[in-house]
Amino acid sequence: MSEPADPSDPETSRRRKMPAKPKGRVTMTDIARAAGCSQATVSFVLNNTPGIRLSQQTRERVIEAARGLGYTAPAFAALHQPIPAFDGLDGVIGFAVDQLATSPEAVVAIEGARQASWNAGNVLLVAQTLGDSVMEPRAIQALTKRGISALIYMTIFTREISAPDYLYGLDIPVILLNCYTADYAFPAVVPSEIAGGQSSTRYLINHGHRRIATITGEPWMQAAQDRLKGYRRALATADIPFDPELVVEGDWSASAGYAATVKLLALKDRPTAIFCQNDRTAIGCYEALKEAGLHIPQDISVIGYDDEEIARHLFPPLTTSILPHMAMGQWAIEQLEVPAPPGRGRYPITKLECPLVERESVSAVAGAPASSHI
Repeated sequence: MSEPADPSDPETSRRRKMPAKPKGRVTMTDIARAAGCSQATVSFVLNNTPGIRLSQQTRERVIEAARGLGYTAPAFAALHQPIPAFDGLDGVIGFAVDQLATSPEAVVAIEGARQASWNAGNVLLVAQTLGDSVMEPRAIQALTKRGISALIYMTIFTREISAPDYLYGLDIPVILLNCYTADYAFPAVVPSEIAGGQSSTRYLINHGHRRIATITGEPWMQAAQDRLKGYRRALATADIPFDPELVVEGDWSASAGYAATVKLLALKDRPTAIFCQNDRTAIGCYEALKEAGLHIPQDISVIGYDDEEIARHLFPPLTTSILPHMAMGQWAIEQLEVPAPPGRGRYPITKLECPLVERESVSAVAGAPASSHI
């Protein structure tokens, strides 16, 4: 379906002709048809309904259509007065992401941005770029040609990027989501992964565990590095010696979680708790523990990370941490209303908390009362 023409474009205004006035009384349905919007939107505008946030552009289009059709309801008279300017962006926001179809995190971030955009009366246009050096600039150029008033640029893997030149050349605000640049040229938001890894490990420590294993993600990924840093920091804070035997490298998959758990169970002094650095790893961990005849959490406690949908449906339901992609998407939209610093500016990297979700996969070590301080 083709995108509706931008009524603020002079060329569009020249092409568009006001429909002929209907015979008889003009209705809101007539106005909605002429304005290219829903009847509900027309009702909100013509009745000046409080608490409804519509863009100035939409309001003006409805009023223009109503006047052109000769709408004469008494309540409409108040709308002839100038309408206060809407505080915020007004129009279309572009969202470019390298991976969309293979990642639930991208969908969650887009939904957060979509909600915040719609609350401000803006539309979100999304493009998947695959990080392709040829097609990505073409995709972003296609977005800018649609008249976007800002661009959100997202990567699936949290990392430092070398922003392409065309991002610096845009004359609209650019927000980085789940990535950042070394020169701090753009506002950027990422998960607070070190704090998340620390919080997960500390949760197990507060339940009396001292023999805590962790199954990592791929070591080249920043998320895996930072979650491991958080794990080690929590151990050090609790004066628990770091044991490299308790750290097993994985690749975020259930099969890697299974193999790593089998390896951990073969240790002479096996762990009493396992911190799986994502929920898919925890699925394999669960299978290996149950295959070994062990019960969760009575024999071994397990904690995950990401809070994917499957986490609440495992048996027992998995204690895990939320990746804040929904909040990151909302944050990105909110930053578009923050005045830019003078000149080129340097922006700090914003890190959003990864809240812990307590479920039933963690219990206190037998004979060691759990701490009340989390």
